[in-house]
Amino acid sequence: MNERPANTPIEKCESKFTVGQFRPRRLRGGQIIRKMVQENVVRLEDLVMPFFVCPGEKVQQEIPSMPGNYRFSIDILLEQVRMVGDLGIPAVLLFGIPEEKDYVGSSGYDIDGIIPRAIRALKDAYVEPLLIADVCLCEYTNHGHCGILTSDDLEDGDSVDNDKTIEILAQEAVVYAAAGADIIAPSDMMDGRIRRIRIELDECGYSDIPIMSYAAKYASAFYGPFRDAADSAPERGDRRSYQMDPPNSREAMREIELDVSEGADIVMVKPALAYLDVLRDARQRFDVPLAAYNVSGEYAMIKAAAANGWVDEIQVRDEILVSIKRAGADLIITYFAVDVARTIR
Repeated sequence: MNERPANTPIEKCESKFTVGQFRPRRLRGGQIIRKMVQENVVRLEDLVMPFFVCPGEKVQQEIPSMPGNYRFSIDILLEQVRMVGDLGIPAVLLFGIPEEKDYVGSSGYDIDGIIPRAIRALKDAYVEPLLIADVCLCEYTNHGHCGILTSDDLEDGDSVDNDKTIEILAQEAVVYAAAGADIIAPSDMMDGRIRRIRIELDECGYSDIPIMSYAAKYASAFYGPFRDAADSAPERGDRRSYQMDPPNSREAMREIELDVSEGADIVMVKPALAYLDVLRDARQRFDVPLAAYNVSGEYAMIKAAAANGWVDEIQVRDEILVSIKRAGADLIITYFAVDVARTIR
């Protein structure tokens, strides 16, 4: 019998691999098989597109720090939300920019405020995406804080009156629900606001309206472009007395547990990218829908790097979004939603 020559490719292979050994590259050899065995996939149904609504007519003002995103007047917003629905994105998140601001943010809970008017117009136009209404006061107060102030001394950690603020937030939530909002999303981080909002919604006949709570919202530097867009930067002081301290993760679990116990239907971690560990912990601990906010600073960094030719925007964007999904998010709020819908593969 003829023997096989020594040092053939087969013998070299046999010298390195045992029979039946798993070889991961078998499942990476082509795009089709890679897609077949993907463990996590970002779907259009996972995405929520944020919009900034401003006064006026035929307004489409690009936000310099968020290229590709705009402040829209209600008439233009109608076209944009209809387009979002046509692309297959299931929901939009609305932020208001009022004509006037005051010390108590009264335009935020005015039945004729910018967000109630926008919601009514969108509902009258029978747009498909669900309408999520952000509930907070920072866009509507002339001092830029998320609640009613007890003092002008914002170095004092008790300068925001928690209990007075949650009463106003509950009013705001009911106004938005009455206008036709499909989901109420409190982003203020006041203690006890989910319970107060849930009670007020139920008593006013809106018990079927879900609450998506910004449950673990960190006092983050990644919000800079958003504050430009919404003109909501604090006039003085900061929000560290009510938003979470970035080094803390166990505290986030307590915040989420509290909001779930008070009636939150969906809970959110914000920002997403720097807090993937918090997302993972929340997914392992809580069996409720989990949202993550891919915030303005995360968006702006990718856009800036891509504009300079340093990264491939689509590849980096998709890698980041799938990391958020992999960490456990069911929903991803992202300014990339429309871009994803147009380029999804």
